[in-house]
Amino acid sequence: MAIEEIAQNALKALLYEVVTNPKPGLVDPVDVGSHPDMNVYMFIDSSLSLEKYFVQAAEIGFNFARQDLRQMFELLRQAGIKAEKTMFAATNNVNTHKGAVFSLGLFVCASSYCQKHGGNEFEIIQMMTKGLVKHDLGKKSETAGERQFLQYGKGGVRAEAEAGYPLVRDVALPFLAQTSGDLNTRLLDTLMKIVSEIEDSNLIKRAGNVEVIDWAHKQAQKYLSLGSYGTQAGKQFMLELNRIFKEKNYSLGGSADLLIITIFMGLQRGMI
Repeated sequence: MAIEEIAQNALKALLYEVVTNPKPGLVDPVDVGSHPDMNVYMFIDSSLSLEKYFVQAAEIGFNFARQDLRQMFELLRQAGIKAEKTMFAATNNVNTHKGAVFSLGLFVCASSYCQKHGGNEFEIIQMMTKGLVKHDLGKKSETAGERQFLQYGKGGVRAEAEAGYPLVRDVALPFLAQTSGDLNTRLLDTLMKIVSEIEDSNLIKRAGNVEVIDWAHKQAQKYLSLGSYGTQAGKQFMLELNRIFKEKNYSLGGSADLLIITIFMGLQRGMI
């Protein structure tokens, strides 16, 4: 697979995620969820602004020839910092894809590295981010994930990366592989499978407590037990859940980021 194709799959993943609907509390073509400062057009602009970054991330992975993959991560991080600025310029300083710049950038880089050197993306990412939580966190409190690391001992997206994204590897990707129906249904059901197990830092931030996670898990599990979006009961439950999320101003930004990665890996592995 060529570098350009890997980068294109990353762009597709961003666009596929935003058009999937109805997502509880998240932006989609039907409504803006709990994000009145955003809309689907802004997400399209944001996605396109990152196209060159994904090509760059793929080039970094393909061309890296040293032993210590943490050095490859540092090269990617520098590219990511510039990509964030490009994204914010495209969205008028609204944070649409900051999480994806980090996580999807990692997967693009690792996938490209694997194309040339062999290996498994999840293991490569573990090697790239070894020691990242200890190195980055505990110094200062900035993002929701960092605040929760200090308050609850949760490492957020960095801890997920250092562990090799087990929720994507062991739960979401195998789930996507066995889904059926149209693509919107498959991706929506995969999102809710992620919600049923993730400790979403964005949701904790919005709710102001960690107890909301147990509630979200139960809602997602109920949706899945009703037969998901392929059933009338599942559809009705999803619409009601979307209403509750908007009413409470809840969002599932962390879950959306993992769906993006899952879509990307699904495209890479021919599941989509």
